[in-house]
Amino acid sequence: MIQEDVDNRSIALSVRATKITAQVLAKAMAAALRKIGQAQREGQTPQGRQSVKKLMNHKTATSTILLDGDTRLFDRVARKYKVDYSFHKTGPGKYLLLFKSGQADAITAAFSEYTKLVMDRARDKRPPMREVLARFAELVKAKPQERERTREAARDER
Repeated sequence: MIQEDVDNRSIALSVRATKITAQVLAKAMAAALRKIGQAQREGQTPQGRQSVKKLMNHKTATSTILLDGDTRLFDRVARKYKVDYSFHKTGPGKYLLLFKSGQADAITAAFSEYTKLVMDRARDKRPPMREVLARFAELVKAKPQERERTREAARDER
């Protein structure tokens, strides 16, 4: 039992070199760590936002929701709920949100928070600056300008 743990945790590293230097040893260790990391990543399923192809490769079924608007805002909310999802663009500003069916509760919570944020943004939205400037320009044009012409008194000191 203990021997198996030691065998599983040990790393075999072989380097061909007549003289081993610190630089050669560092390169060999970096290559070994890259290989270990790659093997570890292959065994894991991706988390969070991913491509449609990767999401379909999961063993669970997927569900869809139509989404209009800002995907970045949904990204922010979905990261909070740790949801695996993907977007498929169907038109300008329209997306199909794909997610795993096993995460239906998490996606429901994330989607309800997303809709709340979208509604709050729509309510608090100020008019664009160009519209404000155009409105003030119309007010200025509508009001007749009255200029007072005053003549300065000439000084007698000349």
